Amino acid sequence: MNFRAALQRTARGAARLVALREGLLAALPAALTVSLLLLATQPAYRTLINGDNGKRFYAYQGLAQDVQTAELAALSPDLTAEQRQVALDRALSSATNPSQFKSLDVVEHKGAARLATVAELLQQGTPASLRAASFEAIQLGSQADEQARRLSEQYVRALTSMRWFLIGTAVITGVLSMLLIVRALALWRAERHRHARREARQREALQLASHELRRPLQSLLLASDLLRHADTAERQQHLLSLIEDSAAQLASRADLTRLNDLYLDVALRLEDVDLRAVLRSFASGRVTVTVPAEPLMWAVDRDRLRQVVENVVENALTYTAGPVEVALHGANGTPVITVRDHGPGLSPDQLHAVFLPHDRGPLGRRDGHGLGLPLARRYARAHGGDVSLTAAAGGGLIATIHLGEPPAPLAEPRRPTLF
Repeated sequence: MNFRAALQRTARGAARLVALREGLLAALPAALTVSLLLLATQPAYRTLINGDNGKRFYAYQGLAQDVQTAELAALSPDLTAEQRQVALDRALSSATNPSQFKSLDVVEHKGAARLATVAELLQQGTPASLRAASFEAIQLGSQADEQARRLSEQYVRALTSMRWFLIGTAVITGVLSMLLIVRALALWRAERHRHARREARQREALQLASHELRRPLQSLLLASDLLRHADTAERQQHLLSLIEDSAAQLASRADLTRLNDLYLDVALRLEDVDLRAVLRSFASGRVTVTVPAEPLMWAVDRDRLRQVVENVVENALTYTAGPVEVALHGANGTPVITVRDHGPGLSPDQLHAVFLPHDRGPLGRRDGHGLGLPLARRYARAHGGDVSLTAAAGGGLIATIHLGEPPAPLAEPRRPTLF
């Protein structure tokens, strides 16, 4: 229980990590867009906020106008002395208030005109000084216009850069979003494929289970029917043994919690088994069984090996009306089981095709599913061996079941006692 709880906690932790990862990936385009937009607008923002805008240069134009007005007032004979002084005082007020002139140092560095020179000339109050002050103010305004043009160019460059940056941001986030969509579609397709594979494996396992349950169920029903008419205690005991064996086979093949282990991944439960006992159970009126006189022990899964032999023998009985001969012997240090029939045989192409799932042989049997021989080969290969078919001399087929060393041997590997 503790181990299961630890697995559950680990699964929940992994699910949370996956959810966090997917959430971060989903938020990535928005976060990247915000970051790139902030990065793109920052230079233009600094230029517009920290730099001078057009309104800051209106004071230079107003100064030139006030100085020119004072010059014209001094030259106009129609104005009184008081009116001339008002015009001069207005010009002096503008020239002696440098705080209203933004970026004054930068503007004055653009040329020779100075605000202090304009104020000094205005204070002299002579027509010549007013004319010189007017020229100086106009020149200072030209320097301010040049600075304004320079700032305008900076604004254009900043806005152009921001535009391309925004286009690049849109492209990057668009591509990233497209990649995330493609990734999501790929994950969806992969999950759909995994789901389809799981369903296909489940269907295959159920088909194989249905195929393998048919025989012990038929045996169970037949033995139960014969038991009703058994007239001797010995026959009743024999039929009861058959019923017990069929019930055990049903239990072995119908464990729904282990369908994958039973029919797909084939997890073997190995034990030392006398192979003679497994084969003797197939002896009947049409099936003769030949085994060595001495026990032949080998590490196998008893139930799975019985299914291998059962499928091969049933296949032989289906395609021949004559006898079927089952024999056990050793070859190259490993057990070999042969099943000989006297039927019509198969062509070389058919010898390979009958091991394909749902192939029903050359006669196209309608009562079968074409799963017996493929399952027999799967079980034999799980034991480290194989099942093969060869043409027999005089007609018919010989099915050879090789048993090698299973991929998952016992703790102490065992060898057969006869060879």
